[in-house]
Amino acid sequence: MKYRVMRTSEVLRIAAVSAVLACATAWVCPAASALDASQTVKPGDATPDEIFRSANKSLRQGDTTGAIKLLEEAAETGHPGALWVLGDHYRHGDGVPVDNAKAFQIFNEIANGHADDSPSSPQAPFVASAFVALGSYYLTGVADSTIKPNVEEARRLLKYAASYFGDREAQFKLGQIYADPNSADRDPTEAARWLTLAARKGHPGAQALLGQLLFAGDATVPRRPLLGLMWLTIARAHASGPTDDWIREMQEEAFSVAGENERRQAVKLSQEWIAKNQP
Repeated sequence: MKYRVMRTSEVLRIAAVSAVLACATAWVCPAASALDASQTVKPGDATPDEIFRSANKSLRQGDTTGAIKLLEEAAETGHPGALWVLGDHYRHGDGVPVDNAKAFQIFNEIANGHADDSPSSPQAPFVASAFVALGSYYLTGVADSTIKPNVEEARRLLKYAASYFGDREAQFKLGQIYADPNSADRDPTEAARWLTLAARKGHPGAQALLGQLLFAGDATVPRRPLLGLMWLTIARAHASGPTDDWIREMQEEAFSVAGENERRQAVKLSQEWIAKNQP
């Protein structure tokens, strides 16, 4: 079975969707434990945290225009959560025109101001995601701006998020970079290392790419078909929606050439892993 890595455009499209899901989780979950509130407050009498919570509530109610105004107010104080969500709106054109140069500027402000924040702090998910966003921009560059493709800088930013903050999306992206067969810096051993870290944290894309790498093997990565099938099956169980079709296709391709005994064992191992690691 030929080792296959998705084309760059496909990788970035899937990574963008993953980033949206990751940011929603970071915003609603990790930060929510410290910032949650059920009532909207009057902005003039509110702290940055309270304004951010009000923006959160407005978005939940479908008032994107009102939420953007609140996010801008909180962002002016340097609130990392408000900055991140505002940057993500500009990145995806949600309630505002798409403006990747502005999004880059916002994410850069977060990274510059909070790089040394504790990985256990409430704002850490936003800071880590800002580094991931910046790394992603440097992989492709930003049209009509001075930001040009710079893989070395992308790796530097992603490694910081992956190592210091332990961000699984950054670990996944590093795995993609090192697994890219078209890259002069391709390093399957390094790819397997980063993908393993993200896979153990439940990242479906990392689980799928790690599974494929182990199933096929490489000159520097011994072939381990059973373990590869296990990760591919776990990834498929976590896949959801049409953006994860590539995961299902990858798993089906491996299963089609595996032996019956391997398939049975892989399913058993995947079920045991999921049961043990269920959130």
